[in-house]
Amino acid sequence: MELTGKQKRYLRAEAHHLTPIVQIGKGGLTNEIKTSIRKALDARELIKVAILQNSDADINDVAEEIEEMSFDVVQKIGRILVVFKVAEKRENRKLSLKVKDL
Repeated sequence: MELTGKQKRYLRAEAHHLTPIVQIGKGGLTNEIKTSIRKALDARELIKVAILQNSDADINDVAEEIEEMSFDVVQKIGRILVVFKVAEKRENRKLSLKVKDL
């Protein structure tokens, strides 16, 4: 789903109070971390991903890899990414219904 500027602005506002759920360490973006990102997005639709200081991963490279997984990177702030994906289960689609109306 390609997000408009208005939708991204709304998602950034919703993500402001969130704390990072997934942390990327010195191992980089491994398959286990990709799986945990996928599971977290299926449950919540909007998450923050933190890249730790000891990680060699670059935020732009991580953002590209996450977008290749067909997730939307809404915002990059320092070493934190805000990531959005419409949940597969209907009961978890609370945020995406509001985003769709914008």
